[in-house]
Amino acid sequence: MNRKWTETVIEAAIRLSGFLLIAFVFLIFLFLLKDSLSLFRVYPFFDFIAGTKWLPISEPPSFGIVPLVMGSFMVTAGAIAICVPIGVAAALYIAEIAPGFLKTILKSLIEVLASIPSVVLGFIGIVWLGPFVKNLFHLRTGMCGLTGVFLLAFMALPTIITISEDALASVPRMYKEAAYGLGATKWQALWRIVLPAASSGIMAAIMLGIGRVIGETMVVMMVTGNAPVIPTSLLQPLRTLTATIAGEMGEAVSGSDHYYALFAVGLVLFIITFILNFTAERFLRRTRR
Repeated sequence: MNRKWTETVIEAAIRLSGFLLIAFVFLIFLFLLKDSLSLFRVYPFFDFIAGTKWLPISEPPSFGIVPLVMGSFMVTAGAIAICVPIGVAAALYIAEIAPGFLKTILKSLIEVLASIPSVVLGFIGIVWLGPFVKNLFHLRTGMCGLTGVFLLAFMALPTIITISEDALASVPRMYKEAAYGLGATKWQALWRIVLPAASSGIMAAIMLGIGRVIGETMVVMMVTGNAPVIPTSLLQPLRTLTATIAGEMGEAVSGSDHYYALFAVGLVLFIITFILNFTAERFLRRTRR
């Protein structure tokens, strides 16, 4: 009787935790929406979404988020283009090729990489990577989108490697044995059997990696130059959504249009992140099936 009562209490606590988590996310959304609507009462919604100028202290002010969205998109796309091939290849090596002792060491090193604070990486970008990019491409400044791309790719690697490795390790062993029985080499089995079978988990890893990159604040604020203009190249300074909120919230007057505009930027970022995580969860569910 006591055991049954204990199980009932634990199940109720777990169910309550799930409902509280959903409630917290919904309340955060309402909080951002409330202050965002305060901006749209005095500033046109279309001008906010499609505006090409972010000039919050000009007269009249302009709150167009296209430069910020484009900046976020460019550094995210560049980082993913770099870290996805490296991350999937590393996960494939750890899951299928590396010997047992090396696999343990590599997993530990990946956990160490994931624990490096972003402000430390930003400092490395300012001191070393930025000047290197400047000299390599003969730029006026190394604080540009490309510097942010390299650091964000480095930050997304642990997420992509860990989840991809789990997906590859979950592929039934009989798949590879069947491929070997048909005369396939080890590389053919990995490329044509294991990778396609783990594709849903790898896609989930990529989506979570994108969410990790697009939600990063400190690195992009420190090394991308923070220029709120529509970027035409990664070799010029740009600004992202997260850097805008972090850099301007402390200076915005509470209750001003600028203050509410930053909440609207946060709402856009929240929606983008929610969509990415929802998509990743869909891929993970497909992998479990």
